[in-house]
Amino acid sequence: MSQTVDRARTDAGVHVDAWLATFQDALTARDAEAAAALFGADSFWRDLVAFTWNIKTVEGPAGVADMLRATLDTVDPTGFRVVEEPTEAGGVTDAWLEFETAVGRGSGHLRLKDGLAWTLLTTLDELKGHEEPTSDRRPRGAEHGAVRGRSTWLERREAEEAELGRTRQPYVVVVGGGQGGIALGARLRQLDVPTIIIDKHEKPGDAWRKRYKSLALHDPVWYDHLPYLDFPQNWPVFSPKDKIADWLQMYTTVMELNYWGSTTCTSARYDGERWEVVVERDGEEITLRPAQLVLATGVSGKPNVPSLPGRDRFAGDQHHSSAHPGPDAYKGRKAVVIGSNNSAHDICAALWAAGADVTMVQRSSTHIVRSDSLMDLGLGDLYSERALAAGVTTHKADTIFASLPYRIMHQFQKPVYDAIRERDADFYARLEKAGFELDYGDDDSGLFMKYLRRGSGYYIDVGASELVADGSIALARGAVRELTETEVVLADGTRLEADLVVYATGYGSMNGWAADLISQEVADRVGKVWGLGSDTTKDPGPWEGEQRNMWKPTRQEALWFHGGNLHQSRYYSLYLALQLKARCENIPTPVYGLQEVHHTS
Repeated sequence: MSQTVDRARTDAGVHVDAWLATFQDALTARDAEAAAALFGADSFWRDLVAFTWNIKTVEGPAGVADMLRATLDTVDPTGFRVVEEPTEAGGVTDAWLEFETAVGRGSGHLRLKDGLAWTLLTTLDELKGHEEPTSDRRPRGAEHGAVRGRSTWLERREAEEAELGRTRQPYVVVVGGGQGGIALGARLRQLDVPTIIIDKHEKPGDAWRKRYKSLALHDPVWYDHLPYLDFPQNWPVFSPKDKIADWLQMYTTVMELNYWGSTTCTSARYDGERWEVVVERDGEEITLRPAQLVLATGVSGKPNVPSLPGRDRFAGDQHHSSAHPGPDAYKGRKAVVIGSNNSAHDICAALWAAGADVTMVQRSSTHIVRSDSLMDLGLGDLYSERALAAGVTTHKADTIFASLPYRIMHQFQKPVYDAIRERDADFYARLEKAGFELDYGDDDSGLFMKYLRRGSGYYIDVGASELVADGSIALARGAVRELTETEVVLADGTRLEADLVVYATGYGSMNGWAADLISQEVADRVGKVWGLGSDTTKDPGPWEGEQRNMWKPTRQEALWFHGGNLHQSRYYSLYLALQLKARCENIPTPVYGLQEVHHTS
């Protein structure tokens, strides 16, 4: 933990010190109403596990008081203090904090406005007595001296691999061995929680390695680090899929993860104490009995493939974008890609580059943002060399982003995308002239809010939009009515010749995996995964305030969902791992504000 600031105080520091002292006095006195009175009428307290054993945002003094009444006696929060000198700008004072609870140590961020709290973030960073073995707690690795019968690191590692899942059961099974499952596995390894990660692919990274050859991350490297090991400083800004695949494979080895490749989970059942998870591994059926089950499949469920009349009679190739093998077999052939978001654009551009005749079918409006503009205006202050030079580390950037409650995040995002629209007005005009239907989100708040609300509806342009604008990629608009042997027929009667149809039509909710693996009853009990309840397109209300069911307890005991992009997999894996570790150590975890279920899919 950081050292408490001890220097001459600025005015901002004096104000924060006074607020924290009054706040701590109210907490110590178990006076929830007095603590709540320190929050403005429009205020937000976002807690990541520290107070609520949940990921929860409460709003206004009434929400703060309700949460504190339920949690203060067990949490016993103490020692709220600043860790660096607070700053003030535009009438808002910012302060970085640390504190302790009965069972852990935490940190956070406070914004004061007019002397009252506007936003407060509290996060649990570690559990007392169960700290990660880092720095001065790092393992010795080798025993010096003469010891008869001593086993080596390799022998201990081989014994663990032979025992876990056979003579000794894991505490956690993680289904899904992509970046999300691997990041969580690394956290759990450092916390000494016995864990097995299972994945249908043979090797870590294969989920990337086996995708079409032109695939690359559209997020920059500073946004994409995994826990504990940053990418090297010479790593490319945008990671090609095969480099990511190799990194994940290396990372799995270096972090000593128990990764079962070539393993398929066929069923899971919970008996009230442990799960019975049946897997097939290299042709052998194995039953695992973990206490906790995590589905780590990204942000998406099963691929959405439309049930179109004529699909059975189409004579060419057809597949969902997730199964697209790449463009090489389609040189000189006619390809129709149904969809207009990230995968659709990437696949269209790759097919065009390989010499195919490509048509994109846009069924609904799409948000487009040029990569350079996003890097500069959208991410530059948090995730860039510029940010690092200003002292904004990746973890600090993650925390700043986490400190903005979802209820008001769009207010911070809208000016960014207004500036992007102004900067790139000519680019957008060319796209519209080509017939492409643009949007900027339901409230003009742009890409991040679309991602958080629905996980779809956008494309970060790395070149494909220019091909659409100049007609190199043909554009058709409207719903698809049917397929013939050789054509895609749109609702308005337009006929598009096709040797290949790619369904870049997105994915369902992650609870679809729970339906397949466990039961529809459990999937419905958990409800829809992802989204905020913003009552915008594809994110139905009511307002829920946090990502549905992600990284936190669900209505199905001992079932968890984990994933997201690399940033979310890195950041939220800590808070999920701490929740699992606490349960593993029988530390009481009374959950405040367990999510209601408003939508089942």
